[in-house]
Amino acid sequence: MTRINWTRPADLRAQVQKLWDRGEWLTALVADAPLLPKRLLLKGPTSAEMADRFDDVRAWIAELRAMPYCRVEMREFRHRLLGANAVPREVWIDTVEDAAALIGKRRDVVRFTALIELTGRRQPKLLEWLAKRPLRALELADAWERLLEIAAWLERHPRPGVYLRQVDIPGVHSKFIEVHRGVLMELLDLVLPPGGIDQTACGASQFARRYGFLDKPVRIRLRVLDPEINLFGCARNRQAPDITLDAESFAGLDLPVARVFITENEINFLAFPRVENSLVLFGAGYGFEMLARADWLSRCRIHYWGDIDTHGFAILDQLRGRFGHVESFLMDRKTLLAFEPLWGEEGKQTLRDLPRLNVEEAALYDDLRDNRIRENLRLEQERIGFGHVRSALSVLANDAPPGVGTSYV
Repeated sequence: MTRINWTRPADLRAQVQKLWDRGEWLTALVADAPLLPKRLLLKGPTSAEMADRFDDVRAWIAELRAMPYCRVEMREFRHRLLGANAVPREVWIDTVEDAAALIGKRRDVVRFTALIELTGRRQPKLLEWLAKRPLRALELADAWERLLEIAAWLERHPRPGVYLRQVDIPGVHSKFIEVHRGVLMELLDLVLPPGGIDQTACGASQFARRYGFLDKPVRIRLRVLDPEINLFGCARNRQAPDITLDAESFAGLDLPVARVFITENEINFLAFPRVENSLVLFGAGYGFEMLARADWLSRCRIHYWGDIDTHGFAILDQLRGRFGHVESFLMDRKTLLAFEPLWGEEGKQTLRDLPRLNVEEAALYDDLRDNRIRENLRLEQERIGFGHVRSALSVLANDAPPGVGTSYV
């Protein structure tokens, strides 16, 4: 028997659900858009099918006419034997309430209508956002009133110059703001005047700077590798203390150092050998913004020591975007081959081009990302023995210009 392709009640519900999933029904509530009444797509029997399959047609008609929350408009069809009959011509949804009832969304419509009313009273500028992101607004329904209160507080206190923890709104704590930074940025950009927004600060990580809050200071961890350099005016300390400074204090240092080493491994940082006129920094992966204000780094030779894998070279490339004179340290093919028994595997490689690598680095990076040596090859920096580290430092000492660091070991 030929398959019947006529529109069934489930097909009509699917059409309504699709419009719901696109947010169109709720948007119509905000914007009073001409979405309703909405005619649904209806595919019915052909004239030949109505003549040849009349029992099936009658069952189909009964199904559609029994559908709740839909308005079915009929047309007359004359059967050669059975005479005049009424057949569905069009199916309509007249109200959002009917649409919601048809697909089990009545409670959501009630909640969204309450959001519209609350927003219209408190922050009418955000009705635009409700119309654009209605389903997201429903997800945030329990938090919506607090989000509006935060927007109102910032309207009254533009660029407040306090920490998020100091925002004094009943029922709102700093963790709530942290969790909802993404949506708050969308809302605040609509509510606040241009002067209340730093347009250069983008992304949730820069929420505080964008809206004029104080941000937790970025901290930089360092060890001075030359015992003759007295950082705090204290007695000579041969242990090279582990020091943490905020980025502003670090930028204000005026140390007589000629070399700066950056390593990503904490033990390598703590055990880094003594080197004249030098210090070592504990790296931060892909984040080097905290070093940007330290202008004095531009007069130092900077050596980056990362893993020999695709991400290690990607971090080196990014660091050179800040300081173009950075040199790689122990990230060469000779070091890689010397520690073959300790090779590991990189989980997920980066494959993009890295334009700031030199010829030798780029050749090794290409071999790694193209898996020419071994698939997903990685040599972690902590696998490199400190005898090899000392030898590499001696080579640096020999090619140093006058006055630049010599290893003490």
